[in-house]
Amino acid sequence: MDKKYKGVIFDLDGVLVFTDHFHYLAWKKLADEEGIYFDEKINDRLRGVSRMDSLDIILERSQKTYTSQEKAALAERKNEYYKSYLTKMTPEDVKEETRKTLEELKNRGYKLAIGSSSKNTKFILNQVHLTSMFLAISDGTNIVRSKPDPEVFLKAALFIQEKPADCLIMEDAFAGIEAGKRGGFKTIAIGQATKDEEADYKVQEFKEILNFLPPLI
Repeated sequence: MDKKYKGVIFDLDGVLVFTDHFHYLAWKKLADEEGIYFDEKINDRLRGVSRMDSLDIILERSQKTYTSQEKAALAERKNEYYKSYLTKMTPEDVKEETRKTLEELKNRGYKLAIGSSSKNTKFILNQVHLTSMFLAISDGTNIVRSKPDPEVFLKAALFIQEKPADCLIMEDAFAGIEAGKRGGFKTIAIGQATKDEEADYKVQEFKEILNFLPPLI
């Protein structure tokens, strides 16, 4: 790799931790209560999408029309269900490989940040004891537009005082890869996102990111 990066911005869910099943259970509970059909195939459409946009996807199958106030209440109810599952998370929910890789990146001189659309980002990081790994956290509490808009990544780069061109984005969702590309970042895909032809680099395991980021110091 000819390019020397200075910062690395990580998506949270599906990259550092895995709470997809909690999201599914929470959305499923809400949908069942509202009498709306919901399954894992529909859930796949929600990857990397904001809470309100996810709700709109679920409500596509509803026979009822909801007001904006009712939608806000539904989204909050889902989030309460989701957070009840998150309280069960512990440091054991982060792979040792992930933790060691983050430590090595810091030792190599990289500025690490989070770029996640989730409003629960800080809570999750605290639950799994990862907060101290990151210089900055950009999440759903400080953005107006969710991925594939690049806002969350652009703010993360601003927080660590680096230009997008000097940062590498790590994502597991197509929407995240698109957001990174639209923001002027280079992207590295893991998980489902490895099927995205727009990703600049691809890895099968988290630790492989070290192959693209040699020591800066």
